[in-house]
Amino acid sequence: MKFAVIGGTGLIGSRVVRILNAAGHEAVPHAPSTGVDVLSGKGLEEAAAGADVLVNLTNSPTFDEAATAFFQTSMDNLLAAAQKGGVRHFVILSIVGVDHVPELVYFRAKVLQEHILATGPIPYSIVRATQFMEFIDAILSWTADGESVRLPATPIQPIAAEDVAAAVADVAQGPPLRGIRDVAGPEVFPLDELGRITLSHKGDNRTVVTDPTAGMFGAVKGDVITDTGADLAPTRYADWLS
Repeated sequence: MKFAVIGGTGLIGSRVVRILNAAGHEAVPHAPSTGVDVLSGKGLEEAAAGADVLVNLTNSPTFDEAATAFFQTSMDNLLAAAQKGGVRHFVILSIVGVDHVPELVYFRAKVLQEHILATGPIPYSIVRATQFMEFIDAILSWTADGESVRLPATPIQPIAAEDVAAAVADVAQGPPLRGIRDVAGPEVFPLDELGRITLSHKGDNRTVVTDPTAGMFGAVKGDVITDTGADLAPTRYADWLS
């Protein structure tokens, strides 16, 4: 099969392209660096032409109100190009529990993205993943200073990017789900404890202070961990750190 992977040079996209090509498919990465712009529509028709499956792994560059406009415009452009190009399966990556946290603007924008896809003209699949292990350092940096890191005790179920990519590639190779598949890491941690584990591994002596209001995850009350219906990925956080 031929796959057009939009955002195919990024953290997840580059891995999806590698996995699909290793499986004997033709997976082509598309990104601004290859002349494709999801907001202006530049290069989208050419990218989608002849593809059996379109995998959209692009993301808003911000987490504020601008994210809503990004997902509205990008999805409208991608769906139009995919329909014209004869795409038979459209896949996106979203967030576990995204519809349970309306307090976060970015999560509301991702819900909009899912809705646009689900009500669109092309058979679809949505893969929802928990927080990437690769982003834990960034989460710590949001509320850090020279001596401490403030974090809420929000439950987090981190998953490795490689496992996310494997799940996306698996769904993309199958028939459209016309629904959602959840994938998550195998362990649940309070975010403040995950911060302590991460800093200790790095030899960082800063103190983690439990603050229920700190950072973006201060608005999350535990709904972004999975229930028993999720696929659990194999990579444990300690192994990933190592």
